[in-house]
Amino acid sequence: MNLLALKMLLGDRLKYLGLVVGIAFASLLITQQASIFYGYAHRIGAWIRDTGPADLWVMDPQAEYTEDQKPLTDTTLQRVRSVDGVAWAMPMWKGYLPVRLRDGTLVQARIVGIDDATLLGGPPRMVEGELADLQRDRAVFVDRQSLADLRTRRATADGPPRDLRVGDRIDVNDFDAVVAGTFDRTPEFFWDPLLYTTYSRALAMAPRARKQLTFVLVKVRDGADVGEVARAITAATGCAARTRGEFEGISESYVLAKTGILVNFGITIALGFVIGVLVAGQLLYNFVVENLRYHAALKAMGATNGVLVRMVLTQALLASTIGFGIGVGGAALSGLALASGGLAFEMDWRIPLLGFAAILAVATIAVLVSITRVLRLEPAVVFKG
Repeated sequence: MNLLALKMLLGDRLKYLGLVVGIAFASLLITQQASIFYGYAHRIGAWIRDTGPADLWVMDPQAEYTEDQKPLTDTTLQRVRSVDGVAWAMPMWKGYLPVRLRDGTLVQARIVGIDDATLLGGPPRMVEGELADLQRDRAVFVDRQSLADLRTRRATADGPPRDLRVGDRIDVNDFDAVVAGTFDRTPEFFWDPLLYTTYSRALAMAPRARKQLTFVLVKVRDGADVGEVARAITAATGCAARTRGEFEGISESYVLAKTGILVNFGITIALGFVIGVLVAGQLLYNFVVENLRYHAALKAMGATNGVLVRMVLTQALLASTIGFGIGVGGAALSGLALASGGLAFEMDWRIPLLGFAAILAVATIAVLVSITRVLRLEPAVVFKG
C-alpha cells in the first residue's frame, strides 16, 4: 500500500513538483536565514576564541561584551596571582584609539596590549613576521583583513595611495609606531581594524587614567576546578571571573539585544515557516482532497482507516524529505557564494536538524487537517456519478 501511495503522489507530476518546490523554498528560506544569523552571532565571540590558552577572563562585573571598556586597578593583577589554584595571570589592555597614517588619514582602531615578557594572548596566526617581533621598539602588529582599511587616500613622499604594509610608520594617538608584522584572525562581528602591541606600550599610547587594566587572563593549575578558582578570584578581588564560554555568551546576548539582529532574523525565519505552512500545507491538503475518490475506492475494497492514514503520511514524508533536501542544498550553495563575499554564513549541524523538524511540523499540520476527510470518507462516494 505504501508503494501505491507513492505511485499516486508521483502520478500527478504537476502537483508533485509544485509541492516539492513549495517545501524547498520554505526550507531554503528557513535554513539560509538561520545560518546567516548563526554566523553573525558566532562572530561576536571570535576574538575571545582567538586569544590564547586562558581558562578564565577577569574583568569588571559590569563589563557586558568584548569591546566594553570598564578598567580595573593595577593591583587587581597581583591579587589574582595570589589566589590559590592560579597557575599564571597576565594583564591585557584593550581599547579604541585613533590611528593616523602617513598622509594624515585618521582611522579608529582597536588596540590590544599583551604581556611584554610572555606575549600571552597575542595574535592567533602570524602572516608576516614572528610574535617575538612585537618586543622590538615601537612595534605593532596589524591584522591582514584591515590592511585595506588602513589605506592612504593621498599621495605621499613614499608614492601613490596604497594599503598599509610592514615597515610603515603610523601614529597611534600621537604615539609613533612601526608595523612589525601582520596576522590573520577569525572574521569578527566588529569591523574596526585590530592592532596588537605590548602592554606597557599600549598604556603609553592610551590616555592617562587611574585605572587602565582591562582584562586579566588566567590559567588554572592542573587538577584545580575552574569554577572554584573563579569563585575564589571573585571573592578576593570583587571582579567577575568568566570562562571563555561565559564571556562569549554574555557578549552575544548583549550585542544581539542591542542591535536588533535577533528580531530581524527571527521575523525572516518565522516568515519562511509561515510560507511553508501556507504553500506546502495548502498543496498537501489539496492533493489529499483531490484523491478522495481513490481513497474511497480503496476503502470500498477493504482498506482500513489506519492503512489510508499511513498512505497519506508516507506521501507527506516523501515530499517533505525531497523538498527539504533540495532547499538545504540550495541554502548551502548560496551560502558558499555569500560567504566568499564576506557575509557571515555558518550552517551549524543543528540548523538543518531543526529546519527538517519545522518542515515535518508543517507537513504534519497539513496532514492532520486533511486526514479527517479521509477518516470520514464513505466508500459509496466512489459509485456516485
